[in-house]
Amino acid sequence: MENLSQLKCEACQAGAPQVTDVELKEFMTQLPSWSAPVIDGVMMLEREYRFKNFKLALDFANEIAHLAEEEGHHPAILLEWGKVKISWWTHAIRGLHKNDFIMAVKTDSFYKS
Repeated sequence: MENLSQLKCEACQAGAPQVTDVELKEFMTQLPSWSAPVIDGVMMLEREYRFKNFKLALDFANEIAHLAEEEGHHPAILLEWGKVKISWWTHAIRGLHKNDFIMAVKTDSFYKS
């Protein structure tokens, strides 16, 4: 099994393949706290992170924004008092690409550190 935390995002354009069912199952084993809902016909990765206050939640959201800029892959970020909801999917293919799993693993590593 690939260690997603060691990988970098690759450029992804329309027509790139979405993850297969086998890849989805394998990658999700590295993301036990994440869900993969289908919203408006698009499968995405979602997780909510909890914090003691708004400032800590904001700091985390900013760290993820910086990571997204470095990797060239950007999530939806919903910031509320004491929590941040992160959603990863690849807009160009309207679904999940390996990049989304790489970024979800990296997002978790920021939360743990």
